Amino acid sequence: MSTFTSASNPTGGTTDGTAATSHGTSNGSTTGTKTDGKNGTMNATTMDATTRRPRLSGMTWLVWRQHRAAFWTILAAAALSIAWMVYQRGRMMDFLDGYGFPAKPLSDVDGGFQQYIDAFSSVAMGLGSIPILLGVFLGAPLLAGDLESGTAKLVAAQSVSRTRWLATKLGLTGLVVVVSTVALSAVFGWWWSPVKAEPTVMDWTSTEGFNNTGPVPVALTLLSVFGGVAIGVVLRRTLMAMVVTFGFTVIVQLVWSSCVLSLGNVITITTNKGVMAENSYPSLPSNAYEIDSSYITSTGDLLGWSTCSGSGSDAARELCLKKADVVGWSVEYLPMSQMNAMQWFGASVLFALTAGVVAFLFFWGRKRLV
Repeated sequence: MSTFTSASNPTGGTTDGTAATSHGTSNGSTTGTKTDGKNGTMNATTMDATTRRPRLSGMTWLVWRQHRAAFWTILAAAALSIAWMVYQRGRMMDFLDGYGFPAKPLSDVDGGFQQYIDAFSSVAMGLGSIPILLGVFLGAPLLAGDLESGTAKLVAAQSVSRTRWLATKLGLTGLVVVVSTVALSAVFGWWWSPVKAEPTVMDWTSTEGFNNTGPVPVALTLLSVFGGVAIGVVLRRTLMAMVVTFGFTVIVQLVWSSCVLSLGNVITITTNKGVMAENSYPSLPSNAYEIDSSYITSTGDLLGWSTCSGSGSDAARELCLKKADVVGWSVEYLPMSQMNAMQWFGASVLFALTAGVVAFLFFWGRKRLV
């Protein structure tokens, strides 16, 4: 009792009080130092580990782990493709600098530049197949595999809702697709930019140029992948879903390619100086895509360019055109300056279709994820 009293009394000066105070201070200091030091070290280590190495957790970790092979393959393939394009651009720029471009036009270059045109074609072909490949091998099995193997029933029995599971699956997959396609599109456009205005290299309205730059490859790939996911949810069989998705992505590519020219505002230019004289054909902007050309009469009627083509001589043809009241040309074309606006307009349509597919998956497909 005296010891407790002395220890509790801050002014106690007896021997027992001093000893008790010393004993209490010693124990308190020793215990406090060890505990505080240990906890402080552990907290600091934990905070450093959390700060330096953030890790996925929960459903995000589960989805990443389940599909990590596909995700890492996509990202690694994109990185290798980017490295190859950077290397090819460096070689091309060395050639162009040595040749004297742009002071000297590429139309006068010999066959030495053909290897770089071939490189464009091969890479563009590979990039153009990405929506089909990812739709078939990533989108179709994404949920069809879980439905076929019974994993979806196991997930439905857990505390995590099917909506959250579906959102995590689609969100993480979409993130990987967007990151890889945006990087590929940007680097391919950067590679093409020095010779973009040269029609001898690559036509800007072609699938190689139009579909592999800007937002178009991102939009096409997302629609193909999420379309494949929806097909997998409906069919619930992986192999069958992959086959149907292949047909779906091919049809998407064909329909899209046939609609590209309709995305722009067609410009019409006319002349009234005849069609036989030198320089009578209208001058179009550099690298403009000519859609159609016709003869135009004084009344504004259009005639096919094959009119009077059966005349035996130039004089007979000129007389025939004069009788047909042909006064000049009418040419429809798309300038290259519209390319960016056409890409964003088309991509917005594809994004809207993709949003519709995602809405279908959430409001109808999630009911079948068991």
